[in-house]
Amino acid sequence: MRTTTTTHDRTAGRAPVVAGLLLAAGGGRRLGGRPKALLPHRGRPLVEHAAGALRAAGCEVVHVVLGASAGAVRERAELPGCVLVDNPEWAEGMGSSLRAGLASLAADPRGVDAALVLLVDQPGIGAAAVARVLGAYAGRGTLAAASYDGVRGHPVLFGAEHWAGIAERAVGDRGARDYLAAHRDEIARVDCSGVAEPYDIDTEADLAHLE
Repeated sequence: MRTTTTTHDRTAGRAPVVAGLLLAAGGGRRLGGRPKALLPHRGRPLVEHAAGALRAAGCEVVHVVLGASAGAVRERAELPGCVLVDNPEWAEGMGSSLRAGLASLAADPRGVDAALVLLVDQPGIGAAAVARVLGAYAGRGTLAAASYDGVRGHPVLFGAEHWAGIAERAVGDRGARDYLAAHRDEIARVDCSGVAEPYDIDTEADLAHLE
């Protein structure tokens, strides 16, 4: 796993665990109600590509938050080794999925030190960008985010010390936005401009990005 071992981690007697947290619960309201996790891309569901990017970048632990058509995603998508987390409140917005994912990571018996959060509807962000942000881990107090031409984006990395504060402010579709705004001076920005494209699959027109 590509992480930096800190003094705290060494005294704990183990290598730090940075887990991938994939938010894949969206119902695709502007896509005619097609769940984003199941959108086809290169012959497989989009959720598989995102989970694969997390694993290829070095996240040995991956939790995937499901919502819309969770049963169908479990049936059709191949996600071996991933912890699948059902979010029955997914329609409330990304905030509920982030809360569900962080709660799942907190309960993981492997002891997770940080969450590297990726969105299922950004297939232009692959393992190279994920690995760069993963490399910014510097302990459980880490806050880091990818940057594209100076604009902060995904993936983002949250050390475990921040999870409670993030969950408290994660409401509606804002996710961690309010928490990050309040801690902007603590965020390590990782330039990923040359290795990824941070577009979203939100509308019918955006489907042109899929193959």
